[in-house]
Amino acid sequence: MLYVVGIGAGSREGMTIAAQNTIERSELIVGYTKYVELVKRIFPHKEYAATGMTQERERVEYALNAASDKNVSLVCSGDPQLYGMAGLAYELSEKYPETEIEVVAGVTAAFSGGAVLGSPLTHDFAVISLSDLLTPADKIRKRLECAAECDMVIVLYNPSSKKRADHLQKACDIILEHRSAETVCGYVRNIGRDGQESRILTLAELRDTPVDMFTTVYIGNSETKITGGKMVTPRGYRDV
Repeated sequence: MLYVVGIGAGSREGMTIAAQNTIERSELIVGYTKYVELVKRIFPHKEYAATGMTQERERVEYALNAASDKNVSLVCSGDPQLYGMAGLAYELSEKYPETEIEVVAGVTAAFSGGAVLGSPLTHDFAVISLSDLLTPADKIRKRLECAAECDMVIVLYNPSSKKRADHLQKACDIILEHRSAETVCGYVRNIGRDGQESRILTLAELRDTPVDMFTTVYIGNSETKITGGKMVTPRGYRDV
């Protein structure tokens, strides 16, 4: 049995009970090196196998093969469907007809980080990754343009890295073509982990703010506001 497990932010408190129970009954835990390190702190006596960045296919193939005769948890941060390994596991499973797959949902960074900032996701929103490793840059730009033009709150994953230090700045420039520089925005770094930090700021300020791969960015819509020091997007209830 292969379980594809969302571990949330990586702390025990951020995991669902279903995720904890699944890992407990698994004989082998497979995942990206960083996520394996997080899980190992909570479940130190399990057997582990880890691979690095860009080795997703090898990681899933290993987990599928190992699951032929044991229960295996393939762990992903947040939810395994959102930029995780669930889809790839199903795609590659055709070569492993005897292996059954079950996806165990987790709390994605958009929601756990949103809770830190307040309630920025009360209305329609779009989640967009700025990483162009698997998605062409022109497609990312088009998605940013469309989400900005239709006034959706936008959550940005993978906003920057050493090789992509200016990607958030470029994304903000695209969004500024459709939104005010005073648009309420926010970010949370290391959600649910040691060193967590957050800030609420304007879109103009966000443009020049350094972030990293462990930061989740929130760009409000035209109605997003600061209430009691928190970032809040009204749902649109009448007469509230």
